[in-house]
Amino acid sequence: MSPDNPAVLAEGLTKRFASFTAVDHLDLRIEKGEVVGFIGPNGAGKSTTIRMLCGLLRPSEGRASVAGFDVGRQPEEVREHIGYMSQKFSLYGDLTVRENLRFFAGIYRVPHHDLGERMRFAISMAGLEGREDVLVRTLAGGWKQRLALGCAILHRPPILFLDEPTSGVEPEARRRFWDLIHELAAGGVAILVSTHYMEEAEYCNRIALIDGGRLVAMGTPSELRQRSLGGDLFEVDCVPLGAALKALGSAQGVVEAAIFGDKLHIVLGQGGLSAEELPRFLAEREIRVGSVRPATPSLEDVFVRLVSTTRETRAAS
Repeated sequence: MSPDNPAVLAEGLTKRFASFTAVDHLDLRIEKGEVVGFIGPNGAGKSTTIRMLCGLLRPSEGRASVAGFDVGRQPEEVREHIGYMSQKFSLYGDLTVRENLRFFAGIYRVPHHDLGERMRFAISMAGLEGREDVLVRTLAGGWKQRLALGCAILHRPPILFLDEPTSGVEPEARRRFWDLIHELAAGGVAILVSTHYMEEAEYCNRIALIDGGRLVAMGTPSELRQRSLGGDLFEVDCVPLGAALKALGSAQGVVEAAIFGDKLHIVLGQGGLSAEELPRFLAEREIRVGSVRPATPSLEDVFVRLVSTTRETRAAS
C-alpha cells in the first residue's frame, strides 16, 4: 500500500442480487489510521459492502481497492492484508482461547517464529492472561469480543473491517472495546466499523450514513450535524412558549423552531436573526427570555433528518 494512496477506496461500488440492488453506486475513502463508522438500519447494505471490500463478494459494478489491491481481480491479496470480525465473533466455542489463536494464526499464515509473541499480545489485549486454556464457549460476551479482535489482528493487518462487533455486548465492554480500536488506529491501522449503536458513532473520526444501499452522507460528527440542520441549534428558555414559537416562525434567518420540553429549540441560518439578537427580538414581543444556549443534536436526530430528506428527494425525482 503506497503512502500516497488511501487504505480503502470505493468508486461506484454496486452489488445486485437478481433484481435487488443491495449496494447502489457507493463511494468511500478511508485513510491510514482513520476510524470510519458505517451507520445504517438493518438491510441498508453495510454487511454486503464490507464483504465486497473483504474480497468475499464480487461487485456487480464499480471498483474498489483495499491496501492497493483490486477487490474484484485480487481478492486473495486483499484478504492477506485485512482483518475481519463479524458480530458473531467467528470463534470456536469447543476450542480453548489458546487453540482459537493457534487456529487463526494458521489461517493467516503467521510465521512460526512470530507466533509466541503475537499470541501473547492478543491474550494481553483481551485481558485473558491465566485463561488461555479455558473453553471459549464459557467466556462472557466482552471477553469473546476482545479475543475475536485479537484473532483478527494476529497477522498485523493494516486494515480492519468490523461488522457490528459490539452487537449484544454490555455497554462497559463496548467502551473498553472502543479503547482497543483507537489504540490500533493510533498505530496506523485503518478501520471501518459498522454499528447500530448511534452513541458509538461519536467515537469515529468520520461517519458514513447508508440507507437503501446508497451513501446518504459522510463527514465528521460535527459536519453531519451542521449539514442536517442547515444552521446552528440553540435552546431558548422563554415564556410564553406558544407566543415565542409564533413570533419566530416568520423571523428572517430562523430555519426551524420547535417546542422541546419546556424550552424552544431554534435553528438559525446565516443572513438573518442572530443568537445575540434573539433576547431583544423576543422582549419586543413581550416574551420573557431566561437564556439562549447553543445545543447539540444527537446523532440519531441527524441520521433521521438526513435519511428523511434523502428519501423525500428520491420520491420527488
